[in-house]
Amino acid sequence: MSAPAESAASFEDHLAREIIHSERMRMAILAGLLGVLLVFYGLGYALSRQDYRLRFLTPAAFFYIIAVIALLLCYELAIRHLIGRWLREGRGVPGALRYLNAFVETSVPSILILLVSREINPVYVLQSPLGLLYGVFIVLSTLRLDFRLSVFTGLVAAAEYVALSFAYIGAGGGVVEGGARAAAGTPFEAPPFYLAKGAMLLLAGLAAGFVADQLKRRVTNAYRALEERQRIVNAFGQQVSPAIVEELLKLGPGIESKRTFVCVMFMDIRNFTPLVEKKAPEEIVAFQNVVFAEAVDIVNRNHGIINQFLGDGFMATFGAPLATGRDCGNALAAARELVAGIRGLSEAGRIPPITIGVGLHAGEAVSGNVGSALRKQYSITGNVVILASRIEQLNKDHGSQILASGEVLAAAGEQARSHEPLGPVHVKGREEPIEIYRLA
Repeated sequence: MSAPAESAASFEDHLAREIIHSERMRMAILAGLLGVLLVFYGLGYALSRQDYRLRFLTPAAFFYIIAVIALLLCYELAIRHLIGRWLREGRGVPGALRYLNAFVETSVPSILILLVSREINPVYVLQSPLGLLYGVFIVLSTLRLDFRLSVFTGLVAAAEYVALSFAYIGAGGGVVEGGARAAAGTPFEAPPFYLAKGAMLLLAGLAAGFVADQLKRRVTNAYRALEERQRIVNAFGQQVSPAIVEELLKLGPGIESKRTFVCVMFMDIRNFTPLVEKKAPEEIVAFQNVVFAEAVDIVNRNHGIINQFLGDGFMATFGAPLATGRDCGNALAAARELVAGIRGLSEAGRIPPITIGVGLHAGEAVSGNVGSALRKQYSITGNVVILASRIEQLNKDHGSQILASGEVLAAAGEQARSHEPLGPVHVKGREEPIEIYRLA
């Protein structure tokens, strides 16, 4: 499986688990609301049973309400516990169970209407707060992050409410089989009134589904954005300063290969092999970390990137992937700071006394990501890289620490005569000699 496919699969698995967590949170919220309703209806009955205006609310009606709410509360807690156990075991929630659970929850207001209508005029029950419970379940369905489940919840609510309305009121209006008729001419006996309320419940389900879908999309887009950011960071590792990373992120997902003018730097620690010959591996790594930490800070500060470490040295690039307009000047400044910085580390006793060699050359190269879908790395390719390496090696012959080609000085705007010329030098890999200058 390719890296993008593995990433997508990993995200889908993670999202599925987060949806289960969201489902459990929805159940916890619903259980809390049901607990509040139990207290509300209990206190309401105790405080209002003597009110002559509420004499039609029989004790049996209150019992039905409290019993059904209590049963639903126990059901929600039981299902939440079951889902939590599945989550710990790494199992998912079957899709059929999610739909069944949505159907059971949404049917609770219908059950309450059926039971309470045995004691109270159905017209009043259909207009009572019991019908508002449909809306609670529809709103909470958004936490399922599933468009179809939210629409299903709204559809069940609408279908059951309209069915109950027609069963009690009848297609022609008026209460069916007993109970006080609603006042003639009022909307409470008109079927369109209940059809309109059913349509509103269905629209609420569609709206909840839209919200759930948007939430899921935004979560997915946020993850993709973070993934893309991490991909760019991984492509450059710790080679790039945070400022350059931010600029790269603005360029978008693709870092395409392109021809560009760059200044390439090679740095090498002189006499590294005899220096570490008798040291333990841990000491060698600690020594390299001190030197390279200083180097990374200097190169980043001068708007360059370290493309790769080479054991006792590194290769850095100025001008790609982002050009500043004074990349050769930045490279020269970084080279001088490197020499001073390494000398300072030696004088401070943090590393043994060492010297370094730096070679600089400028020219056109091809820059961009190379590799496969499994692993890509930002790379600079071209003769300018080879020649910069060759120039760095010339430091051993001339006892110097910084050598730069005439192309670097010309692009940086520095006068060649202010530096010691070594004359045209033949380097391996190029027929024509190169003007080399000693800077330190």
